[in-house]
Amino acid sequence: MRPYDAFLLISFGGPEGEDEVIPFLENVTRGRNIPRERLAEVGEHYFLFGGVSPINQQCRDLIAAITDDFSSNGIDLPVYWGNRFWAPMLTDTLATMRDDGVRRVLALPTSAYCNWSSRTAYEEDIARARAALGEDAPEVDLIRTFHDHPGFVEPLVEHTLAALDALPEDQRRGARLLFSAHSIPMSMAQESGGPGQEFGPEGAYGAQLSEVARLVVDRLDRDYPFEVVYQSRSGPPSQPWLEPDVNDRMKELAAEGVPAVVVVPHGFVSDHMEVKFDLDVEARETARNLGIGYERALSPGTHPAFVSMVTDLVREYTGESAPRRLGSLPRCQGCDC
Repeated sequence: MRPYDAFLLISFGGPEGEDEVIPFLENVTRGRNIPRERLAEVGEHYFLFGGVSPINQQCRDLIAAITDDFSSNGIDLPVYWGNRFWAPMLTDTLATMRDDGVRRVLALPTSAYCNWSSRTAYEEDIARARAALGEDAPEVDLIRTFHDHPGFVEPLVEHTLAALDALPEDQRRGARLLFSAHSIPMSMAQESGGPGQEFGPEGAYGAQLSEVARLVVDRLDRDYPFEVVYQSRSGPPSQPWLEPDVNDRMKELAAEGVPAVVVVPHGFVSDHMEVKFDLDVEARETARNLGIGYERALSPGTHPAFVSMVTDLVREYTGESAPRRLGSLPRCQGCDC
């Protein structure tokens, strides 16, 4: 008997029209007392792109690729999709799965790392959705973090090399690699990974981000100076968040004479809005104003190795293959990471 009846992709969700932007942001920030004017400010990021977040189409593309890869590899699982903050909503998707006779689900979050917002929040949303459906709600197992899986690292290597190749040769020789991830409160970072493990001052999240950056650089054509930076901070100035900010660091590097930067969004699975706006608009403008070269590597997206990784993880959870990990960090406690 198969241990699972279906596969579920769980993502963030995003608006697909200007009239959906503010309601979507209200869903994201519900209970946090975010001023309406702040929502309008963030909404402008979406309006630059016609009110359409790229994340939903990226999920559709990934689902199509996963479905094809499952079929090619003999995995007979229907593929479903549910979002945390916009249609298709997770609760609605689980209801559909229940009505389709699904009882056990293997779910993949579109986040590769361990911290509250990228791991625990998914688990809490699954629990709320199941509670809303009652006793006949499908059981859901959330696949472990996959930051150091070859299928996540290899696309980043290929895309980083492509971004480096796009620089003029004189800039490439002196380029700095900036591996960028979503900033989170320092307290959240320090708590990531669970008790009883020593990951360093930025917890499992910061340690995993540093490890992936090293794994990528170790596989490039030569040694490049590199570091981890952060983006997309949204908290009050009084609250410590992970630093340095990508824009602030670029200013420092320009003052030091660094001719160019390549930003690698290794904290993200796809080129969604925070990549498109924070890196392709804001950070690129910062580099232009500083007079330094700038290229941005693609995220894994639907790279064949990333799609194959999903199939590999399914086989891991069905007992058909052993876990594949490139890194050496201890496993997180309490979240099957």
